Amino acid sequence: MKEPATRAILVVLTQSRRHGVTGLDDDISAATLLLELDGLVVRRVERQADGSRLVWLATADETARACPGCGVFAQRVKGIVTTRPRDLPCGSTPMRLVWAKRRWYCQEPLCPRRSFTESLPAVPTRARLTARLRAQAGRLVADGTCATVVASARQLELSWPTVMDAVRDVATPLTDAAAAPVDVLGIDETRRGRPRWQRTDPAAQDASACREPAKARVLADRWHVGFTDLAGGQGMLGQVEGRTADDAAYWLASQTPAWRDRIRYVVIDMCTVFVAAVRRYLPLATLIVDHFHIVQLANSVVAEVRRRVTTVLRGRRGRDSDPEWKIRNLLGRNRENLTDRQLAKLWNTLIDLDEPGQTILAAWIAKEELRAVLALAGTHPDRTVIAHRLTRFYLWCADAGIPELERLASTISTWWPCIEAFLHTGLTNAGSEGHNRVVKLDARNAFGYRNPTNQRLRTRCATTRRARGCLNPA
Repeated sequence: MKEPATRAILVVLTQSRRHGVTGLDDDISAATLLLELDGLVVRRVERQADGSRLVWLATADETARACPGCGVFAQRVKGIVTTRPRDLPCGSTPMRLVWAKRRWYCQEPLCPRRSFTESLPAVPTRARLTARLRAQAGRLVADGTCATVVASARQLELSWPTVMDAVRDVATPLTDAAAAPVDVLGIDETRRGRPRWQRTDPAAQDASACREPAKARVLADRWHVGFTDLAGGQGMLGQVEGRTADDAAYWLASQTPAWRDRIRYVVIDMCTVFVAAVRRYLPLATLIVDHFHIVQLANSVVAEVRRRVTTVLRGRRGRDSDPEWKIRNLLGRNRENLTDRQLAKLWNTLIDLDEPGQTILAAWIAKEELRAVLALAGTHPDRTVIAHRLTRFYLWCADAGIPELERLASTISTWWPCIEAFLHTGLTNAGSEGHNRVVKLDARNAFGYRNPTNQRLRTRCATTRRARGCLNPA
């Protein structure tokens, strides 16, 4: 027996044809084209008392009566049911859909299903949302239109779990798809949040009952290692939890041998963990150290010398009344970025401190000599020019007699093959650092992540938006 809603639709169509109303079919076709739900036709649109619109739908696709179990087209109707799937908003007033669909008998003897209800790809079986609404909820987050899952849920008036499931459906193909060949690979770590632990010894739950510390295993590491395509524009290719050599080597081992053989350069910071992983699975790749981390190391050496001099000279930590403390920001700046007045202030302040100030000044000059070596990158320098500037840096560190500078020179000597590769190629790890900023910003907008799997999924979406064209205004 037909439900009242379905009988109302049939009565309207019958009376319209009986009274010779023309143009009704044209109106139905126009409304169907405007709604654009594949396999469904608009039969009637009603304006409700609250201003919303009620759209009555009927099935127009004959494949809807094919049995999901055996695929045989049914011929006998069991009844009529109505569902109210939610769809994308259209217009300034809410729109609610009512789909009057048939329930069929499956007359195939070998089929285990006795009856079934019509379903379409646009509105799957047992779905309360249309397929396009669910896909749009996921795309709003994956493509960056909405910063977080909560923002997408509020915009479409959905729940957080529903939108997160949609994000997984949209983002999973991005993580499962094989990466294209890469010529320049960047490796860098980023902090994801607080670590999570789980006790492995139930008897050690009570610390007062056991003198030995309870054993625990890491559920979520505080560090992730990211792998970035620095030359091809593919964004962050993947992430792995942890930052040990085995963790980084695990991701490299998961790639195909042909993919690994295509990599010519690997850009890293001065981390021996990454060197061990690269040498294990990328023996033919050339290692390059990013100049940003070298200058950062030199600046930290200057700050370390300043703190040590203050402690020896004054017997305490630095204060804002100390002359060397007042110029601490000038010591961290580059020579070309200092005005003549600022350079004179830095120089005279340190000279007035006699020998302690000269020690700090020697450390600052050593930093500038190292920057002069790194400034040759991208200029196709001759080997003699590189050797001349490098020798000046080594001689200055040796003649200064400062332990921190000797340690800095030893570090540069250890990593010199990788630094020299940077001077000849000019490749940097700026792409990885930029992706780390995007990852931290995404986590900050979401007020942190508790699930590392969801974080890696969201990171993959956020760092590939430019490659997927989501940031292109056109």
